[in-house]
Amino acid sequence: MSAQSLLKKAQSVCAQRGVRFTHLREQVFLLLAKQKGAIGAYDLLDQLKIVDSSAKPATIYRALDFLGKQGFVHKIESINAFVMCHHFSDCDHPVQLLICDQCGYVEESQSNELALTIKAMAINSGFIVNHQIVEAHGLCANCQK
Repeated sequence: MSAQSLLKKAQSVCAQRGVRFTHLREQVFLLLAKQKGAIGAYDLLDQLKIVDSSAKPATIYRALDFLGKQGFVHKIESINAFVMCHHFSDCDHPVQLLICDQCGYVEESQSNELALTIKAMAINSGFIVNHQIVEAHGLCANCQK
């Protein structure tokens, strides 16, 4: 799906939810949508400064916080970076990220079996899972060649 198609979808979701999708948030969204892999906040800030020279670190972090709460992006904790979620209509879905340590490519996959296994393990421990992101590091198919 193109960056513009994703943006239209996100605009529609925000309108349905009654949340403000400001021009700045849209700009950060588009920057993320055009990325091939994960990107750090300061790299995003450098890109944002090209279109908004007054952008500051707080600007990017507020936008990323909003985008994360709406389910549009995922934060990859292990590398402190962000990646676009391409099926954000279900913002509470369990997330499994396959992260290439060589080129930075990130693939989001969904395994209901894995999610159910984690939920069952949690229940057996008396724990309730509110949100799930599993990060797996390795090499993508291109980097294995």
